[in-house]
Amino acid sequence: MSAETYLGFDYGTKSIGVAVGRLPGARAEGAGCIAGSRSGPDWNAITRLVELWQPQGLVVGLPRNMDGTDNPMTAFSLRFGRRLDGRYHIPVYWVDERLTTVAVREHVLETGVRKTRRKAMLDTLAAVAILQAFFDEPQYRMRSGAP
Repeated sequence: MSAETYLGFDYGTKSIGVAVGRLPGARAEGAGCIAGSRSGPDWNAITRLVELWQPQGLVVGLPRNMDGTDNPMTAFSLRFGRRLDGRYHIPVYWVDERLTTVAVREHVLETGVRKTRRKAMLDTLAAVAILQAFFDEPQYRMRSGAP
């Protein structure tokens, strides 16, 4: 059985955390951050990651309010995922990310990382948590298109 590679994304308008992982094994690892801007993400950087890792799937965190309703970032993440699908024609999966940011923020604050490095670390670890949830909890997976 050959390994299947997945890239995970924690979308943000200023930066996007990225994680990578393979099945079997199902262990997500940080792959850094990609810059974002008002005009969108750095598509050249994302293309380089896709070419490097040749993933079989792309996993995007779907931010929602605790009651399950959409929040202001939901539409941005959905648009990002649809653009990934349109550009790379690789299946996009959605993972509910409601608790990942809170858990990751607490972990990073406990480690005492300097404030200047904290944001990039938060974004990367959030992407790791999203991808790991995809591997660990199949019931949270939502396949392609708008969930």
